[in-house]
Amino acid sequence: MSRYRGPVSRLCRREGMKLFLKGAKCYTKKCPFERRPNPPGQHGIRRRKMSEYGVQLREKQKMRRIYSVHERQFKKYFDAAEHRPGVTGENLLRLLETRLDNVVYRMGFASSRAQARQLVSHGHFVINGRQTTVPSHQVREGDLVEVRPTSRKAPYFKNAADVIRGAQRPDWLNVDVDKLTGNVTALPRRDQMPLELNEQLVVEYYSR
Repeated sequence: MSRYRGPVSRLCRREGMKLFLKGAKCYTKKCPFERRPNPPGQHGIRRRKMSEYGVQLREKQKMRRIYSVHERQFKKYFDAAEHRPGVTGENLLRLLETRLDNVVYRMGFASSRAQARQLVSHGHFVINGRQTTVPSHQVREGDLVEVRPTSRKAPYFKNAADVIRGAQRPDWLNVDVDKLTGNVTALPRRDQMPLELNEQLVVEYYSR
């Protein structure tokens, strides 16, 4: 499946907010969004009021781009969320949050989801003792995610020890920095997931 290979700051500008796609750089003044927050393109600044459909579309695109999920895969996540008991929007966010690449990012082992995706694809992580190279793997409550023993000696994990130790993690994850392991203590609740996302708009978009 193809991946977006263009400038990721363009995606942030299109959505009108930081999507934190460049890792630590997004927290500095060097972030391209700080210098050019207006939408990309020749006609970036628009005065026209966005329609209800446009608002729903932008929220769907924003959520999809934050988690680096393609359109077809995102629709599958929504269909799965719709058929699960509970609130569809919360189910959708929970499915996205429990992707392995996002869990690796939330645990602080990577500075961005793109970097986490690459680390997983290169086989640096094991789940419950079994190696996996699938970034979209769904973790479950009680799963043990750890850096593969042979990968712990890699320069990246040696140099990133301080960064991993200082990372902010949600309450549903527990990390042992010294052992480079992490536990999924529970599935995330809505207040433990990104509050800047309005999942109800995404539900309305697919319910047209």
